[in-house]
Amino acid sequence: MSNLHFGVTVPQIKRPWVAADKAARAFESQGFDSVWVCDHLYGPQSPQLPILEAWTMIAALAAITERVELGTLVTPTGMRNPAHLGKMIASVDNIAGGRVIAGLGGGWMPREFTDFKMPFLDTADRLQQLEETVDLLLRMWGDEEEVSYDGKFVSTENVVCQPKPPRKIPVLIGGAGEKVTLRITAQYADIWNNLAGHQANLGQKVDVLKGHCDTLGRDFSDITVSQQCLVTIARTAEEAGPMADTAQKIFGGHMGDPQGPLGITGTPDQCCEAIQKHIDLGCTMFVMEFFGKDTVEPAQIFAEEVIPHFA
Repeated sequence: MSNLHFGVTVPQIKRPWVAADKAARAFESQGFDSVWVCDHLYGPQSPQLPILEAWTMIAALAAITERVELGTLVTPTGMRNPAHLGKMIASVDNIAGGRVIAGLGGGWMPREFTDFKMPFLDTADRLQQLEETVDLLLRMWGDEEEVSYDGKFVSTENVVCQPKPPRKIPVLIGGAGEKVTLRITAQYADIWNNLAGHQANLGQKVDVLKGHCDTLGRDFSDITVSQQCLVTIARTAEEAGPMADTAQKIFGGHMGDPQGPLGITGTPDQCCEAIQKHIDLGCTMFVMEFFGKDTVEPAQIFAEEVIPHFA
Protein backbone atom coordinates (compact mmCIF):
# COMPACT_ATOMS: atom_id res chain seq x y z
CA MET A 1 0.00 0.00 0.00
CA SER A 2 2.99 2.26 -0.66
CA ASN A 3 0.91 4.65 -2.79
CA LEU A 4 -0.76 6.09 0.31
CA HIS A 5 0.08 9.69 1.20
CA PHE A 6 -0.17 11.04 4.74
CA GLY A 7 -0.03 14.82 5.21
CA VAL A 8 -0.34 16.92 8.36
CA THR A 9 -1.45 20.50 9.02
CA VAL A 10 0.93 22.68 11.03
CA PRO A 11 -0.17 24.94 13.92
CA GLN A 12 -1.21 28.29 12.51
CA ILE A 13 -4.18 30.00 14.18
CA LYS A 14 -3.29 31.70 17.50
CA ARG A 15 0.11 30.01 17.32
CA PRO A 16 3.51 31.67 16.81
CA TRP A 17 5.87 30.78 13.99
CA VAL A 18 8.11 28.85 16.37
CA ALA A 19 5.27 26.35 16.93
CA ALA A 20 4.85 25.78 13.18
CA ASP A 21 8.62 25.53 12.74
CA LYS A 22 8.91 22.90 15.48
CA ALA A 23 5.94 20.90 14.19
CA ALA A 24 7.03 20.90 10.55
CA ARG A 25 10.51 19.68 11.41
CA ALA A 26 9.01 16.97 13.61
CA PHE A 27 6.48 15.84 11.01
CA GLU A 28 9.21 15.52 8.38
CA SER A 29 11.43 13.51 10.72
CA GLN A 30 8.47 11.29 11.66
CA GLY A 31 8.07 10.28 8.00
CA PHE A 32 4.95 12.14 6.90
CA ASP A 33 4.69 12.94 3.20
CA SER A 34 3.51 16.55 3.31
CA VAL A 35 2.76 19.51 5.58
CA TRP A 36 -0.14 21.89 5.04
CA VAL A 37 -1.43 25.30 6.01
CA CYS A 38 -4.89 26.81 5.70
CA ASP A 39 -5.14 29.97 3.60
CA HIS A 40 -7.08 32.52 5.59
CA LEU A 41 -6.29 36.18 6.11
CA TYR A 42 -8.44 36.12 9.24
CA GLY A 43 -9.03 33.39 11.77
CA PRO A 44 -12.30 31.67 10.81
CA GLN A 45 -13.83 32.36 14.23
CA SER A 46 -12.90 36.06 14.33
CA PRO A 47 -10.82 38.61 12.39
CA GLN A 48 -9.07 39.37 15.68
CA LEU A 49 -7.52 35.92 15.93
CA PRO A 50 -3.83 36.01 14.97
CA ILE A 51 -3.01 33.92 11.89
CA LEU A 52 0.08 33.79 9.71
CA GLU A 53 -0.42 34.33 5.98
CA ALA A 54 -0.32 31.04 4.09
CA TRP A 55 2.13 31.56 1.22
CA THR A 56 4.56 33.40 3.47
CA MET A 57 4.44 30.34 5.72
CA ILE A 58 4.91 27.94 2.80
CA ALA A 59 8.05 29.82 1.73
CA ALA A 60 9.39 29.66 5.28
CA LEU A 61 8.51 25.96 5.58
CA ALA A 62 10.33 25.34 2.30
CA ALA A 63 13.47 26.80 3.81
CA ILE A 64 13.43 24.60 6.93
CA THR A 65 12.42 21.27 5.33
CA GLU A 66 14.04 19.10 2.69
CA ARG A 67 11.71 16.28 1.70
CA VAL A 68 8.04 16.87 2.50
CA GLU A 69 5.66 18.39 -0.01
CA LEU A 70 4.05 21.70 0.99
CA GLY A 71 0.47 22.71 0.29
CA THR A 72 -2.42 25.03 1.07
CA LEU A 73 -5.84 23.69 2.02
CA VAL A 74 -7.01 25.77 0.25
CA THR A 75 -6.19 29.11 -1.37
CA PRO A 76 -9.34 31.06 -2.37
CA THR A 77 -8.54 32.11 -5.92
CA GLY A 78 -10.40 35.42 -5.72
CA MET A 79 -8.65 36.62 -2.59
CA ARG A 80 -5.57 37.78 -4.52
CA ASN A 81 -4.82 38.96 -8.04
CA PRO A 82 -4.78 35.65 -9.98
CA ALA A 83 -1.67 36.36 -12.08
CA HIS A 84 0.20 37.60 -9.02
CA LEU A 85 -0.87 34.40 -7.24
CA GLY A 86 0.52 32.30 -10.09
CA LYS A 87 3.86 34.12 -9.98
CA MET A 88 3.98 33.77 -6.20
CA ILE A 89 3.32 30.02 -6.24
CA ALA A 90 5.92 29.49 -8.98
CA SER A 91 8.48 31.43 -6.93
CA VAL A 92 7.77 29.43 -3.77
CA ASP A 93 8.04 26.19 -5.73
CA ASN A 94 11.50 27.26 -6.88
CA ILE A 95 12.47 27.95 -3.26
CA ALA A 96 11.10 24.53 -2.30
CA GLY A 97 12.89 22.71 -5.11
CA GLY A 98 9.65 21.46 -6.66
CA ARG A 99 7.68 20.40 -3.57
CA VAL A 100 4.62 22.67 -3.72
CA ILE A 101 1.04 21.44 -4.09
CA ALA A 102 -1.27 24.28 -5.13
CA GLY A 103 -4.48 23.76 -3.18
CA LEU A 104 -7.20 25.98 -4.66
CA GLY A 105 -10.85 26.68 -3.94
CA GLY A 106 -13.59 29.26 -4.11
CA GLY A 107 -13.41 30.67 -0.58
CA TRP A 108 -16.26 31.32 1.83
CA MET A 109 -15.39 34.14 4.24
CA PRO A 110 -16.57 37.49 2.81
CA ARG A 111 -14.43 39.81 4.95
CA GLU A 112 -11.21 38.14 3.79
CA PHE A 113 -12.08 39.55 0.40
CA THR A 114 -13.93 42.80 1.04
CA ASP A 115 -11.74 44.16 3.84
CA PHE A 116 -8.81 43.89 1.43
CA LYS A 117 -10.83 45.49 -1.39
CA MET A 118 -11.30 42.29 -3.37
CA PRO A 119 -14.86 41.53 -4.53
CA PHE A 120 -16.65 38.65 -2.83
CA LEU A 121 -18.74 37.23 -5.66
CA ASP A 122 -21.75 34.97 -5.31
CA THR A 123 -21.12 31.24 -5.24
CA ALA A 124 -21.62 30.56 -8.95
CA ASP A 125 -19.34 33.44 -9.93
CA ARG A 126 -16.65 32.45 -7.40
CA LEU A 127 -16.58 28.99 -8.91
CA GLN A 128 -16.25 30.41 -12.42
CA GLN A 129 -13.46 32.61 -11.07
CA LEU A 130 -11.84 29.46 -9.64
CA GLU A 131 -12.02 27.70 -13.00
CA GLU A 132 -10.60 30.67 -14.89
CA THR A 133 -7.78 31.05 -12.37
CA VAL A 134 -6.79 27.38 -12.60
CA ASP A 135 -6.77 27.65 -16.38
CA LEU A 136 -4.58 30.77 -16.19
CA LEU A 137 -2.12 29.29 -13.69
CA LEU A 138 -1.61 26.14 -15.73
CA ARG A 139 -0.75 28.30 -18.73
CA MET A 140 1.56 30.54 -16.71
CA TRP A 141 3.44 27.52 -15.37
CA GLY A 142 3.59 25.88 -18.80
CA ASP A 143 5.67 26.55 -21.90
CA GLU A 144 4.14 29.87 -22.97
CA GLU A 145 6.54 32.80 -22.68
CA GLU A 146 3.75 35.37 -22.28
CA VAL A 147 0.15 34.73 -21.27
CA SER A 148 -2.84 36.91 -22.08
CA TYR A 149 -6.20 35.86 -20.67
CA ASP A 150 -9.62 37.34 -21.21
CA GLY A 151 -12.17 35.67 -18.94
CA LYS A 152 -15.27 36.98 -17.24
CA PHE A 153 -13.47 37.41 -13.90
CA VAL A 154 -9.80 36.87 -14.74
CA SER A 155 -7.85 38.92 -17.24
CA THR A 156 -4.14 39.44 -17.94
CA GLU A 157 -2.06 40.95 -20.69
CA ASN A 158 1.33 39.55 -21.71
CA VAL A 159 2.10 38.13 -18.26
CA VAL A 160 5.56 36.58 -17.95
CA CYS A 161 6.22 33.93 -15.29
CA GLN A 162 9.96 33.31 -14.91
CA PRO A 163 11.49 31.23 -13.55
CA LYS A 164 9.08 28.44 -14.34
CA PRO A 165 8.31 25.93 -11.57
CA PRO A 166 10.90 23.13 -11.42
CA ARG A 167 8.16 20.52 -11.80
CA LYS A 168 4.56 20.42 -12.98
CA ILE A 169 2.89 21.79 -9.87
CA PRO A 170 0.11 19.42 -8.75
CA VAL A 171 -3.21 21.25 -8.56
CA LEU A 172 -5.54 20.26 -5.73
CA ILE A 173 -9.15 21.40 -5.84
CA GLY A 174 -10.88 21.47 -2.48
CA GLY A 175 -14.63 21.36 -2.10
CA ALA A 176 -17.64 19.10 -2.19
CA GLY A 177 -20.06 20.78 -4.60
CA GLU A 178 -21.24 18.04 -6.91
CA LYS A 179 -22.46 20.03 -9.90
CA VAL A 180 -19.62 22.52 -10.44
CA THR A 181 -16.67 21.99 -8.09
CA LEU A 182 -16.32 18.30 -8.90
CA ARG A 183 -16.70 19.04 -12.61
CA ILE A 184 -13.85 21.57 -12.39
CA THR A 185 -11.86 18.94 -10.52
CA ALA A 186 -12.47 16.37 -13.24
CA GLN A 187 -11.34 18.80 -15.90
CA TYR A 188 -8.24 20.33 -14.33
CA ALA A 189 -7.09 18.83 -11.03
CA ASP A 190 -4.45 16.30 -10.10
CA ILE A 191 -5.89 15.92 -6.59
CA TRP A 192 -9.38 16.33 -5.18
CA ASN A 193 -9.73 17.01 -1.46
CA ASN A 194 -13.01 16.25 0.24
CA LEU A 195 -13.82 18.70 3.02
CA ALA A 196 -13.81 17.29 6.54
CA GLY A 197 -17.42 18.33 6.97
CA HIS A 198 -18.37 15.99 4.10
CA GLN A 199 -16.22 13.06 5.25
CA ALA A 200 -19.21 10.84 5.88
CA ASN A 201 -20.30 11.38 2.25
CA LEU A 202 -16.92 10.49 0.72
CA GLY A 203 -18.24 7.53 -1.24
CA GLN A 204 -21.08 9.51 -2.79
CA LYS A 205 -18.72 12.35 -3.79
CA VAL A 206 -16.27 9.90 -5.37
CA ASP A 207 -19.07 8.43 -7.48
CA VAL A 208 -20.07 11.92 -8.67
CA LEU A 209 -16.46 12.73 -9.54
CA LYS A 210 -16.20 9.51 -11.52
CA GLY A 211 -19.32 10.53 -13.45
CA HIS A 212 -17.82 13.90 -14.36
CA CYS A 213 -14.64 12.15 -15.50
CA ASP A 214 -16.67 9.85 -17.73
CA THR A 215 -18.51 12.82 -19.25
CA LEU A 216 -15.28 14.72 -19.93
CA GLY A 217 -13.30 11.70 -21.11
CA ARG A 218 -10.86 11.98 -18.19
CA ASP A 219 -9.31 8.88 -16.70
CA PHE A 220 -10.50 8.90 -13.08
CA SER A 221 -7.36 7.03 -12.01
CA ASP A 222 -5.33 10.13 -12.90
CA ILE A 223 -6.93 12.00 -9.98
CA THR A 224 -5.81 11.35 -6.41
CA VAL A 225 -8.66 11.36 -3.90
CA SER A 226 -7.73 13.12 -0.67
CA GLN A 227 -9.63 13.52 2.60
CA GLN A 228 -9.26 16.38 5.05
CA CYS A 229 -9.74 14.86 8.47
CA LEU A 230 -9.43 15.32 12.18
CA VAL A 231 -7.46 12.50 13.80
CA THR A 232 -7.99 11.74 17.48
CA ILE A 233 -5.52 9.04 18.47
CA ALA A 234 -4.26 7.64 21.76
CA ARG A 235 -2.48 4.46 22.70
CA THR A 236 -5.40 3.13 24.77
CA ALA A 237 -9.18 3.19 24.41
CA GLU A 238 -9.43 4.68 27.89
CA GLU A 239 -7.49 7.74 26.72
CA ALA A 240 -9.07 7.98 23.26
CA GLY A 241 -12.72 8.01 24.37
CA PRO A 242 -12.68 11.28 26.34
CA MET A 243 -10.48 12.89 23.67
CA ALA A 244 -13.08 12.10 21.01
CA ASP A 245 -15.84 13.59 23.16
CA THR A 246 -13.82 16.78 23.65
CA ALA A 247 -12.96 16.99 19.95
CA GLN A 248 -16.63 16.70 19.07
CA LYS A 249 -17.51 19.58 21.40
CA ILE A 250 -14.73 21.83 20.11
CA PHE A 251 -14.98 21.21 16.38
CA GLY A 252 -18.64 20.29 15.98
CA GLY A 253 -19.30 19.48 12.34
CA HIS A 254 -16.62 21.76 10.88
CA MET A 255 -13.98 19.02 10.98
CA GLY A 256 -16.38 16.15 10.51
CA ASP A 257 -17.72 13.81 13.14
CA PRO A 258 -14.86 12.20 15.11
CA GLN A 259 -17.24 9.45 16.13
CA GLY A 260 -18.98 9.09 12.77
CA PRO A 261 -18.75 6.13 10.37
CA LEU A 262 -15.48 7.37 8.83
CA GLY A 263 -14.07 9.18 11.87
CA ILE A 264 -10.39 8.44 12.43
CA THR A 265 -10.62 8.10 16.17
CA GLY A 266 -9.37 5.78 18.88
CA THR A 267 -6.43 3.45 19.31
CA PRO A 268 -3.93 2.88 16.51
CA ASP A 269 -5.77 -0.30 15.51
CA GLN A 270 -9.07 1.57 15.33
CA CYS A 271 -7.46 4.33 13.26
CA CYS A 272 -6.09 1.70 10.87
CA GLU A 273 -9.59 0.30 10.44
CA ALA A 274 -10.97 3.77 9.70
CA ILE A 275 -8.25 4.49 7.14
CA GLN A 276 -8.95 1.19 5.42
CA LYS A 277 -12.59 2.25 5.05
CA HIS A 278 -11.40 5.36 3.19
CA ILE A 279 -9.10 3.28 0.99
CA ASP A 280 -12.01 1.01 0.11
CA LEU A 281 -13.86 4.12 -1.14
CA GLY A 282 -10.94 5.15 -3.36
CA CYS A 283 -9.15 7.59 -1.04
CA THR A 284 -5.35 7.31 -0.96
CA MET A 285 -4.33 10.68 0.48
CA PHE A 286 -5.03 12.09 3.93
CA VAL A 287 -4.55 15.68 5.10
CA MET A 288 -4.78 15.32 8.84
CA GLU A 289 -5.18 17.64 11.78
CA PHE A 290 -4.19 15.86 14.97
CA PHE A 291 -6.29 16.68 18.00
CA GLY A 292 -4.30 17.81 21.00
CA LYS A 293 -2.57 20.82 22.46
CA ASP A 294 0.76 19.57 21.15
CA THR A 295 0.02 17.91 17.82
CA VAL A 296 3.52 16.45 17.55
CA GLU A 297 2.78 13.84 20.24
CA PRO A 298 -0.29 12.22 18.58
CA ALA A 299 1.49 12.50 15.21
CA GLN A 300 4.31 10.43 16.68
CA ILE A 301 1.87 7.70 17.74
CA PHE A 302 0.36 7.71 14.25
CA ALA A 303 3.79 7.57 12.61
CA GLU A 304 4.95 4.69 14.78
CA GLU A 305 1.82 2.54 14.87
CA VAL A 306 -0.41 3.42 11.91
CA ILE A 307 1.75 4.31 8.91
CA PRO A 308 3.80 1.06 9.09
CA HIS A 309 0.57 -0.91 8.87
CA PHE A 310 0.11 0.37 5.31
CA ALA A 311 3.73 0.21 4.19
